[in-house]
Amino acid sequence: MAKQKSRYRCVECGYQAPKPLGRCPSCGAWGSFSEETAAGAARGAAPPAEAVPLAQVDADALPRFSSGSEEVDRVLGGGFVPGAALLIGGEPGVGKSTLLLQLADRVRASGRRVVYVAGEESPQQVKLRAERLGVHDGLELMRDTRLEAVLSGLESLRPELAVIDSIQTLESEGVPGSLVAVRNATQALVRWAKSAGSTLVLVGHVTKEGTVAGPKVIEHVVDATLYLETAGVLRVLRSAKNRFGAVGEVGVFRMEHAGLVEVANPSEALLAERPLDVPGSAVGLALYGERVIALEVQALAAKSPYAAPKRVAQGLDPRRVDVVLAVLERRLGLKLGHLDVYVNLAGGLRVGDPGLDLAVAIAVYSAVMGRPVHPQTAAAGEVGLAGEVRSVTLLEARLREGQRAGFGRVLAPGEVRSVEQAVREALA
Repeated sequence: MAKQKSRYRCVECGYQAPKPLGRCPSCGAWGSFSEETAAGAARGAAPPAEAVPLAQVDADALPRFSSGSEEVDRVLGGGFVPGAALLIGGEPGVGKSTLLLQLADRVRASGRRVVYVAGEESPQQVKLRAERLGVHDGLELMRDTRLEAVLSGLESLRPELAVIDSIQTLESEGVPGSLVAVRNATQALVRWAKSAGSTLVLVGHVTKEGTVAGPKVIEHVVDATLYLETAGVLRVLRSAKNRFGAVGEVGVFRMEHAGLVEVANPSEALLAERPLDVPGSAVGLALYGERVIALEVQALAAKSPYAAPKRVAQGLDPRRVDVVLAVLERRLGLKLGHLDVYVNLAGGLRVGDPGLDLAVAIAVYSAVMGRPVHPQTAAAGEVGLAGEVRSVTLLEARLREGQRAGFGRVLAPGEVRSVEQAVREALA
């Protein structure tokens, strides 16, 4: 019998080679090749897969259950789905383990069985954090890094929610944390979750680029990918992929001694320190994920000691800020050629919504003219190159948020036609 030929495939991009390479010539990944043996006739033909009409599929067979947190349920699209696999990533110390320990305790309190698999910390360390967070002693803890042992334990316990903290610590083929080990561990755990009907939550470390470390196949295999990020004094949970809900949805939390506390009204929290009657401060109604939040846009203009004035934007798209400044100079005659202009989105968030253009224009105009914006005025609108105020996504939702946040007037498309009209009425 002829010996089967082996080929090697890069787990990152799928590039094939007749022998293992140290570095993939296609994507540049190091140590990413794994062996694949060509399937021969000895395997035999696989039985044909069956197909059923979509009308016969019972969607109610996978009822959601709450995570115990309204903000997390918002990001998930309504709660956990049995048999779903979720990946949550974030920088070290951002609060991933804290959040998941709190959620595990709340799901346990609802009468469901939960197992928390700790691969990075000892049981004593987890116990200390649990006591600080007020987690009940009834939460079941598993401390092991051997993949087969973890799978056997989960198969025996059959929890309705399993948390793996973290996927990079599990020992499979190769060194723990390597591309092959992470890929194999993820695929094995996801197969178990699908067959057992249990919800699986994996914790993943992130790289310096801000993406989950390991092969991209991890994100392809799981049903949802969430990121926990720092935004000033707040923590933001954002969905980058979700098969059961909207992509881009966000939940907002505040880190306190007792753990992560939900921020039900982000607008109020982000505007709490907003100065009144100070030039250069304007409120914009921005679309952050799938929700509208009132944010403070701050601007400062100072005489430049350089031949080329500086333009600095924090939390906003610098290119959009440059466009707004050009419109103010060309269409409104605002002299900016000798001024350094600084524009900042207060609160530490990063938002690329074009609906903040009008608030940026008002804040810069207010800073240059030295006149404060009326404290009961907010803005929402995109600024066009002709100086017009253009419509934005979810305008009605922005108007409702402006009213709920206590702003008596919202300058928006339909209310104002041009940037010139908007700044004139905002500073009146």
